[in-house]
Amino acid sequence: MKTIDLHTHSLFSDGSMTPEELVRAAKDAGLTAIALTDHDTVGGIERATAEGERLGVEIVPGVELSTEGISQVHVLGYYIDKEHPALKEAFAIQQEERKRTHEKYMEKLQAHGFDICEEDVRKVAPVGSVGRAHYAKVMMEKGYVASVAEAFQKYLYVGAPCYVKREVMTPEQGIELIHKAGGVAFFAHPYQTKLSDEGIFDLMKQLKQAGLDGVEGYYSEYTPEMGEKFRGMAKKLGLMLSGGSDFHAAMKPHIAIGSGIANNLSVDYALLDEIKKAVGRQ
Repeated sequence: MKTIDLHTHSLFSDGSMTPEELVRAAKDAGLTAIALTDHDTVGGIERATAEGERLGVEIVPGVELSTEGISQVHVLGYYIDKEHPALKEAFAIQQEERKRTHEKYMEKLQAHGFDICEEDVRKVAPVGSVGRAHYAKVMMEKGYVASVAEAFQKYLYVGAPCYVKREVMTPEQGIELIHKAGGVAFFAHPYQTKLSDEGIFDLMKQLKQAGLDGVEGYYSEYTPEMGEKFRGMAKKLGLMLSGGSDFHAAMKPHIAIGSGIANNLSVDYALLDEIKKAVGRQ
């Protein structure tokens, strides 16, 4: 079986690898294809594509949009035109908002007793915009928490003491933006919305009406029961499936590219075939 990973991040958002290093890691892991899905940016796609061509790894140009509706929703876009004007305009707005929330995060973290400065954060985020994973990494390195996961659970998740809400597009607007740029839109890791099963299914139905193409059916942090549940929801609604590890390299060291956590993930290339049909790539 040819295996793939349709959810990865480089240092252009909150991963720790360059796009080239990411592609080499995929090659070493025996993957046939990966999607580079950095948060609200397509800055690394050109470099990843060039390295993929050199090494024989298929690169799917992607993105992960941060959106907010009844809950925080991440929308994965695949086969987007990274040069599309609407995409560039939206990302410029998103990046300005990220700068604003970065200032708020620094204020909140320091107010809660964490001795974290701009220089600390830029050591782990030298290229792209700053995100929660970077704060979590610094907190771990300074000994405030034992892991990135603990930093999120105690301080950085939605509703936690140091969380800062960003003004972002709605999921419907995110789906529309991905479609404008020629891509297909997938609901990433639905459990992170913190909604009930019924709430997640209702949201999927709502987003399908807005044009949602698929659901992330395979994901490194799903339990077997969760994966089966979300795939079942997608099937009921006639939505496609994608799958990925959410690889961040050193930012989330417990997750391996392609194989997830303790080899709990294996995504069949057949899923990518279906996506390619939907965007006319086959």
